Amino acid sequence: MSKKQTYPSKAPRERAFLVGVEVFGEEGLLPLEDSLAELALLAETAGLDVVGELSQKLNRPNAKTFIGSGKVNELKALAEETLSQVLIFDDELSPRHQRELEKLLGDNVRLLDRTSLILDIFAQHAKTSEGMLQVELAQYEYYLPRLTRAWTHLARQAGGGGGRAGSTGGVGLRGPGETQLEVDRRVIGKRISHIKKELEKVRAHRMRHRDKRKKSRMPIIALVGYTNAGKSTLLNQLAQADVYVADQLFATLDPTTRRVDLPGGYKSLFTDTVGFIQKLPTTLVAAFRATLEEIAEADLLLHVVDISHPNALNHFEAVEETLIDIDAEHIPVITALNKIDLLNTIETAQETLSRYPRAIAVSAQEKIGITELKTLLKKSLYETYSPILVRLPYQQGNLISIFHESGQIERIEHERGGVLIQGRLPGRLVAQFDGWEILSEEDENER
Repeated sequence: MSKKQTYPSKAPRERAFLVGVEVFGEEGLLPLEDSLAELALLAETAGLDVVGELSQKLNRPNAKTFIGSGKVNELKALAEETLSQVLIFDDELSPRHQRELEKLLGDNVRLLDRTSLILDIFAQHAKTSEGMLQVELAQYEYYLPRLTRAWTHLARQAGGGGGRAGSTGGVGLRGPGETQLEVDRRVIGKRISHIKKELEKVRAHRMRHRDKRKKSRMPIIALVGYTNAGKSTLLNQLAQADVYVADQLFATLDPTTRRVDLPGGYKSLFTDTVGFIQKLPTTLVAAFRATLEEIAEADLLLHVVDISHPNALNHFEAVEETLIDIDAEHIPVITALNKIDLLNTIETAQETLSRYPRAIAVSAQEKIGITELKTLLKKSLYETYSPILVRLPYQQGNLISIFHESGQIERIEHERGGVLIQGRLPGRLVAQFDGWEILSEEDENER
């Protein structure tokens, strides 16, 4: 009797080779070596085995192939030597760079750049219908200008005469005589329009929910941070919740909101958001607009930093840049330096704290500093007041009510059609009065 043959339960992981370029005069947030190390983590998260890397320093990227022609030949040889199936560039390649490289490197390897790799990870991790739509939109907008005849079917004619099944233009395939490439572009364009309409519905739904939360007067705190900084673990400790946690990049894509009890009987809503990363694809920022608006509408930001990471300060700066990109830089921020238990000494921790604004040391995993963090959050939300002078029309009754209920009124004058109020408001509420605020009393006297 012959032995029963066994088969592996999982498909073998593909082998990936990394390529990095340092352009003189263009300083990135991370040194090339560290950026390639991060790219390796991204590749592993996507399910690839990294088998090698190649780097080059250039005055400027090659107009045709991004890297020099000699490096292209070297890369091809190394890919063959290491049996690599995927080549990943650490920068976003232009459509021309991608086309030329694909021609020179051949059909035995698949070419990716950092953007397409991140899009693939997002596609794997998206769980909700909203998340899937956002990722699909980003993918289509990235790939649309990159459609080439290298795709298996794209050079065939969709229109024309008949013929045997499988030949050009069979039954149901006779069209207006467009190339398949043109058809694909048109179909994708329609799909992009459809997805954008669906996401606008999602955006409108989120806005209604945010309006309800604002009426409840319960402040909203958004957790932001570099990917894998430990935001979800920290939220679990603060809210005693069970938000999904994984030690990998971009484990959380869909925003999760939980209620957290703060000292003194105060309550707040905490929203966990997608992690940021250096060189975050612009297509993703645009596609995730509805999700990122959760950050821009928050009363307070809790910026979680993995302080044990050697590039923690660079990660901090990358998040700060992204907050500016999404118009959230005006929101008050508290910095939680997470994983403090992994630092060598208390002195190191204290020295580290001094480098960050409004920072507090915590360890979500070891439950260190959680009570102190809650106290600081409560103080920032309810005890820190900012002076403000506003002229509000009576139609803005909701803002007038907010000032009466949550502020400290020092002077109030009723005028024709409105009211002038001078006083102090909790910092978290000041942004709601943008557009109505008078900068100073001198400005008012000049009117």
